[in-house]
Amino acid sequence: MSHFVYLARCSDDSLYCGTCVDLKAREQKHNDGTGAKYTRGRRPIAFVYHEKLKTLSAARSREAAIKSMSREEKLELVRGCSI
Repeated sequence: MSHFVYLARCSDDSLYCGTCVDLKAREQKHNDGTGAKYTRGRRPIAFVYHEKLKTLSAARSREAAIKSMSREEKLELVRGCSI
């Protein structure tokens, strides 16, 4: 099973980082209001970046690394990616 780390752009232009195993289902949960508490009041959201990793541990480690980045560094990830 693959795991993903993703960045979502919220309606207030903030970025949210998380992990999941199914990108489409997770994006839908965020937009249904059943995802993370942070995104509930910032809907709709859209995934703007993701990485596929082999293990949950690797995905969580990458999530922590991305969360420690500045907003500009996160935007650089998004600019370098095409979903």
